[in-house]
Amino acid sequence: MVVEYTGRQFAITPKYREQAEAGLRAIEKIVNGSEATTAKVVLSVDKYRKVAEVTVTHRGQSMVARCASAEMATALRDALAKIEQQAVRQKQKVTTTKRHPKTGRAVLAAAGA
Repeated sequence: MVVEYTGRQFAITPKYREQAEAGLRAIEKIVNGSEATTAKVVLSVDKYRKVAEVTVTHRGQSMVARCASAEMATALRDALAKIEQQAVRQKQKVTTTKRHPKTGRAVLAAAGA
């Protein structure tokens, strides 16, 4: 997964980078990530609130989450949790519409047994 970090009025420290990478690894497992999957992490500060915006693009579909909090770690954690929920929902949508193999007697009858 290709990850792009942007800090607006905020310096991205190794602590936040590691937190984002850990969350994105979990998301990558869900979406069966490849090199085609890209992620953008934008961390910014507005007066008294910290804002984390995470965008993950996989197979032409974008998942976007934006969270604000008094602490940057909390905002980033919440944004990654929202993206993870979206990834699970998207994967379930694909697996429910995908064709599944026949089971039971239908397989035996089709095989001529």
